[in-house]
Amino acid sequence: MSLVTSDWLENNLDKVKLIDCSWHMPNVKRNAYEEYLKKHIPGAIFFDLDKYSDTNTDLPHMLPNPITWEKTVSNLGISNNDRIIIYDNSDVLSSCRCWYNFIYFGHSPNLVSVLDGGLKKWILENKIIDNNKTKIQKSKYTSKENKNLVKNKNQINSNINMKEFLVVDARSKERFEGKVPDPRKNVRSGSIPNSLCLPFKEIINEDGTFKNTDEISKKFMQIIDRKYNNIVFSCGSGVTACVLALAYSLVNNKYSPIIYDGSWAEYGKI
Repeated sequence: MSLVTSDWLENNLDKVKLIDCSWHMPNVKRNAYEEYLKKHIPGAIFFDLDKYSDTNTDLPHMLPNPITWEKTVSNLGISNNDRIIIYDNSDVLSSCRCWYNFIYFGHSPNLVSVLDGGLKKWILENKIIDNNKTKIQKSKYTSKENKNLVKNKNQINSNINMKEFLVVDARSKERFEGKVPDPRKNVRSGSIPNSLCLPFKEIINEDGTFKNTDEISKKFMQIIDRKYNNIVFSCGSGVTACVLALAYSLVNNKYSPIIYDGSWAEYGKI
């Protein structure tokens, strides 16, 4: 199950490894780590999305190499057979990117889920939070890349003519259609030729939870055949693409998340 409820987590806190993967767009001027230190769900480990991505590129949030990933996850005290629950306190549902990363590097999809509604819903329900430092005992994590779950720019360009897969963009329609400037410097407005647009916010409720599967199905069916498995999700920097990928996995249990990692930050680069 890609999602768990707050009630489920409350009843299983002692049986899971809990990750806070909050990340905020730079323009909102929020510090996710400082917020985590002040309040988090008991036992949560902080996952720094910027720090734990590929630091040898100027593109944001790119997947690290397997050795770096193994070292990172081992230092977080997570083992291969751990049941992992990821949450965030972010408007862009950054927990879904962490969910994708674990699946890409071979963690069983049955053992990694996102907390529906995140920290915001947890707090609104008056569930327990604290500011205690989580004790971490290092582990020995091993990875196995699922390279078929990521696309690069060359593959995206080849596909424009070959049309072997569909590209669905999670950005707003204004950004997708090039009607507003891109928020990143040196990135033009617009979208990948022949790609489709489904803004990720259209499948999210006002309280930050995912819409029910019927509503999600209707959204996807407006642009694609829901039985289609060869879908690649893109966005601005590879974060909200994973929100759509998780949503699609809820309505198509044969789908494994495939992301164009560079997304528009790479494709639209000037």
